[in-house]
Amino acid sequence: MFGRNKPTPQPVTNGRLEIERDGHVAYLEYTLAGKVLQLIHSEVPEALRGKGLGSELAHAALEWAREQGLKVDVICPSVTAYLEKHPEYADLVM
Repeated sequence: MFGRNKPTPQPVTNGRLEIERDGHVAYLEYTLAGKVLQLIHSEVPEALRGKGLGSELAHAALEWAREQGLKVDVICPSVTAYLEKHPEYADLVM
């Protein structure tokens, strides 16, 4: 019978982690749906590049995912590069 086993909609949260330095903001966009944190896109302004902010953002997101018991779906190339250097987070990746 139709309607008996409808999937329950999951609330989806879109947001971004931010680091502000010297009047500039570096960020990592994410979506959280259920127990999956999707890391979508990061941006580090030219003035802040080369200071490790992309790594700080990736680290913060992955640590938060671990604390919350989430799995991570990585779309962002800079997070992928971070994961290649930090295999201790491999268990979080879908």
